[in-house]
Amino acid sequence: MFSQYKHSQNFINQAAAKQPISCAVAYPCDQSSLEGAVEAAKLGMIKPILVGPEQEIKAVAQQHGYDISQLEIIDMPNSVAAASQAVALVGEGKAHMLMKGSLHTDELMREVVSREGGLRTKRRISHVFVMDIPGFETPYFITDAAVNILPDLLTKVDIIQNAIDLHVALGLGKPHVAVLSAVETVYSKIPSTLEAAALSKMVERGQIVGGIVDGPLAMDNALSVEAARIKKVGGTVAGHAQILLAPNIEAGNMLFKALVFFAKASVAGVILGAKVPVVLTSRADSATSRLASCAVAALYGHHLQESKKKV
Repeated sequence: MFSQYKHSQNFINQAAAKQPISCAVAYPCDQSSLEGAVEAAKLGMIKPILVGPEQEIKAVAQQHGYDISQLEIIDMPNSVAAASQAVALVGEGKAHMLMKGSLHTDELMREVVSREGGLRTKRRISHVFVMDIPGFETPYFITDAAVNILPDLLTKVDIIQNAIDLHVALGLGKPHVAVLSAVETVYSKIPSTLEAAALSKMVERGQIVGGIVDGPLAMDNALSVEAARIKKVGGTVAGHAQILLAPNIEAGNMLFKALVFFAKASVAGVILGAKVPVVLTSRADSATSRLASCAVAALYGHHLQESKKKV
């Protein structure tokens, strides 16, 4: 389907091979949000529950030729009520994945993080972009470029752990995590280098598990074996990073957008750290990105369900 984006296609194939996962879609009242849910359902990745004004949803479907006759619709009068009901479906165990429709992101996330009836866990909520860059043999994770503005040390612990768990759940193995900064040495005037050194030590103490974490690393020696060799940066992560931890939301956001616009990357985005994965679709997303985001979230949703069964 998307020959240029082999990693995205692989995630879609994997998700389609499993049983469709139930997904509450909050306020799918425009073409892009409804199309994403309908197409993912056609591929067998999700079983959507459309939550919002029934007549409005049906009108959008009719206008664009989408067959939603077999999809469940829960009639809610507006976006606020739709967000609340979609989150409630997860709390009741009727949905194992959540997808944003055409409502504002803060309307949905307000319900997700609510202390009463929300989807909080012990982890901080964070966002991961899974980058599918043409010509590269591995997908790259960028985190956090969408949720945590200026994460402190303990927040970065959760951000890393969320990304590691996703990497493993997608069948990509034990990841190499680069804690990014402007330089590869600890420098007191650059706080991100101090936090990177602490995070590396926290792995040794078992406070972060499942991945190999090192930093501070600059972007070049995180990704290039040759750059790491020239700069004499040792360790197993240097030159082989798979997860890139940005020092703040500005750096992460610029990095992922640069890859999209300059390297023509396709991107799948998912929010982690809640009770279920959350997909934040955008009207600017390509069809590849929307489906890949659904696939990544669906695979992680299956992983969470399987983990609960083992407990």
